[in-house]
Amino acid sequence: MTSQQQIITIVILAVITFMTRALPFLVFPAGKPTPKYIQYLGKALPLAVFGMLVVYCLKDVQWLEGMHGIPEVVGILACVIMHVWRRQLFLSMAVSTAVYMILIRVMV
Repeated sequence: MTSQQQIITIVILAVITFMTRALPFLVFPAGKPTPKYIQYLGKALPLAVFGMLVVYCLKDVQWLEGMHGIPEVVGILACVIMHVWRRQLFLSMAVSTAVYMILIRVMV
């Protein structure tokens, strides 16, 4: 890419990023109540995203070969245990990721 193309790309991405941040405030002003379907999506989508992440993470696990999915299962269990214990999403994800990364390095 030339310098001019890079500058144009950066400007376009900056405008798009700004618009995606500003759009909810334009569509749903502060004085109006949030529509029920948006409230529903705000409650349902995080769980759906986590469900898809679990499926995505486990789709290529070789259950009958190698480590038999032990690091993945232990990582998921660590996430569940941490979340039930502390109720902090970031902590649950960080600890389970660390457990998984340690296990895939140690169990080779």
